[in-house]
Amino acid sequence: TMQSHERCSVVEVMGRNAGYLAVYVGLAVGATAVLVPEEEIDFERDVIEKIRQARFNGFTHYMIVVAEGAGSANEIAAKIKEAIDLDPRVTVLGHIQRGGVPNARDRVNATKMGYLAVELLLAGKTNRIVCTHDGGFTDIDMDEGLATKKNMQSMEMDVLAAMTGI
Repeated sequence: TMQSHERCSVVEVMGRNAGYLAVYVGLAVGATAVLVPEEEIDFERDVIEKIRQARFNGFTHYMIVVAEGAGSANEIAAKIKEAIDLDPRVTVLGHIQRGGVPNARDRVNATKMGYLAVELLLAGKTNRIVCTHDGGFTDIDMDEGLATKKNMQSMEMDVLAAMTGI
């Protein structure tokens, strides 16, 4: 819809302390700009100039993805309207993005993880988290898992910049 109606959309996704989800969304949709809490935001450079460059490159629709920790989608949209007179549509996904219909792979992985969890309990191991790692399944201590922070990889940001041509 955004493309066919030549619009700007500002989409807020989860990510109070980490922007990896916003980066993945940005890669998946070819976002014009992605704002994450790990990087200081220069609104003119990171949003307005990217929209201008996209226009120059022939784009007529713009997607700005905002991790909730990087700012409010409503505030970003208001600043875009003020700066370049676009009327962005705002979508705040919130927890709805956690949903979705599981595919066969999801179901098989859940079954394997459940199996491993039962095996751990039978072996007397408690307070463990079953997770994926290097293409397989493993377990880690619950406290270690809760303390783990998922970091963005610089390659993802580089790919995003290359794919959007901005």
